[in-house]
Amino acid sequence: MVSFEEARSIILSSVGSAGVERIHLLEATGRVLAEDVVAPWDMPLWDNSAMDGYAVRSADCRTTPCTLTVTGFLPAGARADGMLVEAGCAIRIMTGAPTPDGCDAVVPVEETDNGLQQVTLNEAVVKGQHLRLRGEDVQAGVSFARAGTLIRPPEINMLAGFGLALVPVFRRPTVAILSTGDELVELGRTPGAGEIINSNTLSLAAAVQECGAIPRIIGIARDSRESHLEKLREGLQADVLITSAGVSAGDCDLVRDILEELGAQQKFWKVGIKPGGPTAFAMYGTTPVFSLPGNPVSTMITFEEFVRPALLKMQGLLRVLRPLFKAVLREPLKKKPGKVQIVRLLLEKEAGRYYATSAGNQQTAILKTMVDARAIAVLPAESTSFAAGDNVDVHFYGNYIELE
Repeated sequence: MVSFEEARSIILSSVGSAGVERIHLLEATGRVLAEDVVAPWDMPLWDNSAMDGYAVRSADCRTTPCTLTVTGFLPAGARADGMLVEAGCAIRIMTGAPTPDGCDAVVPVEETDNGLQQVTLNEAVVKGQHLRLRGEDVQAGVSFARAGTLIRPPEINMLAGFGLALVPVFRRPTVAILSTGDELVELGRTPGAGEIINSNTLSLAAAVQECGAIPRIIGIARDSRESHLEKLREGLQADVLITSAGVSAGDCDLVRDILEELGAQQKFWKVGIKPGGPTAFAMYGTTPVFSLPGNPVSTMITFEEFVRPALLKMQGLLRVLRPLFKAVLREPLKKKPGKVQIVRLLLEKEAGRYYATSAGNQQTAILKTMVDARAIAVLPAESTSFAAGDNVDVHFYGNYIELE
């Protein structure tokens, strides 16, 4: 049995990128850049006005009020070729228009009398005010977005501003999801005696989607060697395979043996974690294979702690673990030594500090505690008791948005 920390380390050192593809910019939101992107030209490409107003020479405006002769007009989109701000003159200019020769400041229209033939300036003029200088945002040849950058709307705007319609991103891995067991029935059928609905497949598919990968549900492997062989062969064609159940030591727990028969190399089986101890991880060539426990709570917790970071790494993200933060316990917690314990928590925030209470019964059969949980405590293996008022390490569970 490996420790919680060892299991994560083995997994993250085993998985690599799912590959690179070039996609249209509009499809790139939420994806991760696979290459550094270098500015092909200066941004902005020319000196331009940051305001609607008047292009002036600051030397003409040392005292106020100051009256200048208006000798031209530069709207956005116009060219300033041949235009010159002469002594005692101003050129009316719009935001984004290139600044004419001789101009070293722009006076906003609201600081003037808005004159058309002559304009009176009411405020002192500072050289360089309200000018956007060529290259002051990004200079040509400079990398403005690094590999590993998550593409958000601001990145979309800058990539588009440089005319980059296609961008290199890491591929989203396809994840085959397989549940095992004769007791399972698919959604839409009322379970009979001894049957349960195959809810794990759907929760795993949702979790895979939530972290950006592509789920591919391949059904149920029944409790026979032939069924396991057929379904596992199919699953191993994906970028990643996740199985649930069939990984303990029972007579019908066939997953590990069949995977070994098919050529998968087991990296570990059993982790020092509660819940979720009977978790296995293997590699089939470059395909990671996660064999998770069948109990729905254990399935979701082991996905959260082991599978999710691997899928994020495959998509090029550099930070794949949820950040830990401290929360103050409102009630005592006890555990046995020897294993990391994952505790489902409710959170409250008061005066900038988080306070945690148990989300309810922590038995792995209690699914509602998972529904109610807003955070997870990761309790160290050798610790046994935590008093009310103690600080514990926690992380948010799922895409939790704090509402205050």
